[in-house]
Amino acid sequence: MLRAEKSQVVERLHAALAEAEVVVVTHYKGLTVAELGELRGQLRAVGGTLKVAKNRLAKRALEGTPFTGMADLLEGPTAIAFAREPVGVPKALVDYARKNEKLVIVGGGLKGSLLDAEAVKALAELPSLDVLRAGLVGLLQAPAARLVGVLQAPGGQLARLLKAYSDKQAA
Repeated sequence: MLRAEKSQVVERLHAALAEAEVVVVTHYKGLTVAELGELRGQLRAVGGTLKVAKNRLAKRALEGTPFTGMADLLEGPTAIAFAREPVGVPKALVDYARKNEKLVIVGGGLKGSLLDAEAVKALAELPSLDVLRAGLVGLLQAPAARLVGVLQAPGGQLARLLKAYSDKQAA
């Protein structure tokens, strides 16, 4: 790889990492190209990206980003996964690592703070942003639904009272 190509790789990776909310470093030793392709597809589905780059170049790309402290994690055959949404990528990686023991999660970072492998797994257990939004919408709609129920209750009681009165008159 020529020096110009290396600098382009570093610049592209630096730009992507600077915009990322979460970065996860993994070891992929023993994974086939097909398995890496499957993993990339799963990460793409949740808005993530998986990059395999030389550790030296990846360390340069990390400089000046919130993930600078992760340079120590880049040892051996590493792949870097990152995304703007903080839960999707760790969840996809943990799920894939459960199915395929060759993928090992080393650690990561969440917008300025370093995470070890256990913290990445804990992050994967959190509900996704879409699930949290749906729960929030449900909470916001609940008072309105209760209000409608309260407003309808007197009318329903009046209808039942009139029905009981008419039944009594008929008997």
